[in-house]
Amino acid sequence: MSLDTALAKAQQIVPECVAAGYVDMSTGMLLGVKTVDSHPQEVLDLVAAATADLFQGQSVTAIEKLFRRSRGQAEDGSHYFKEIVVFSENLIHVFLRSKKKRDQSAVFVCRGSANIGMVIAKTRSSLAEIEGAA
Repeated sequence: MSLDTALAKAQQIVPECVAAGYVDMSTGMLLGVKTVDSHPQEVLDLVAAATADLFQGQSVTAIEKLFRRSRGQAEDGSHYFKEIVVFSENLIHVFLRSKKKRDQSAVFVCRGSANIGMVIAKTRSSLAEIEGAA
């Protein structure tokens, strides 16, 4: 299955999903995106950059390092933060780090009226298929 097909399928499954994307955080590139509306390329590029900042920004990596140290864990390159949910005025943004490719992440944007429990469950269940297609 192609990445575009996997994202389109995920968008159908996730409640009230208006956009689904897949980001390579090491390059800052949006590898694929499906949206209900068209958006300027600059906006899509900023989503990819913001995703990388959320998971791998300087402050986040410093927090991860402190958490590992306080728990006596080795510095093995793994990441502490796996999922981030952001609530904006009208939308729910879900960012899921890939389990297979640590520098990649799925991004889902849903209407704020969506059931958050179902959004999280369905985004999690969609991740494996998206990872396999990327």
